[in-house]
Amino acid sequence: MTSSAPTAAGDTEPGAIRTELVVADPRGCPVADASAETGGRACRVSRSKDGGVDGSTVGEFELQDARSEDAPAVDCRRLFETDTGDVYRFDADRETPCVCQVVESHGIPVVDAHADDGQLHVTFHATDVDAVRDVVEALRDRHGGVTVRRLWQSGRANADDLAFVDRSRLTDRQTEVLETAYHLGYFDRPRGASGGDVADALDISPSTFAEHLAAAQRKVLGDLLDD
Repeated sequence: MTSSAPTAAGDTEPGAIRTELVVADPRGCPVADASAETGGRACRVSRSKDGGVDGSTVGEFELQDARSEDAPAVDCRRLFETDTGDVYRFDADRETPCVCQVVESHGIPVVDAHADDGQLHVTFHATDVDAVRDVVEALRDRHGGVTVRRLWQSGRANADDLAFVDRSRLTDRQTEVLETAYHLGYFDRPRGASGGDVADALDISPSTFAEHLAAAQRKVLGDLLDD
């Protein structure tokens, strides 16, 4: 978990990042399951830790614009009807930490959570990029299809200037090639090392170096340039 020195009242945390993640397969999430089953939007999610009679976490969500009139088959009960939808209450599975619990286990409160078509969208504020990376890695250990949808940095006029490079997409060999090329000065102008120099340092052929480098650059640039 990443920590930082406290800031004075009224100051913003230097480097703080507002993060929106999408989890395509949030295993065991009643909110996402209800959205997937009914085709509706599950939003206004709230949870009460240790609110159940057995100390479990109790949660609620509002189901809006459901295409099916049937109640979702997930383990939840309809509690209240509003002008915009129906409120459901559920007991969280104590054995399987949900997405929100994984985020909060890093000392980061969840600002917003909602689900569309079974995909869970989660927003939180992290102190820095390392904290974002820690959360993403922890979620990928438990859930499928975790992607960073958007990042905003406090104080930046243009949120699009901030990008998250997912290093887990690189193979170990691609990472080694990039790091070696960088430290030897391959990307400097003028170059501190040629492709052949880097290939020799890695004990591979120049053509193999070029292949690994192109694949790694494609992945990194994809994170930087894709919307």
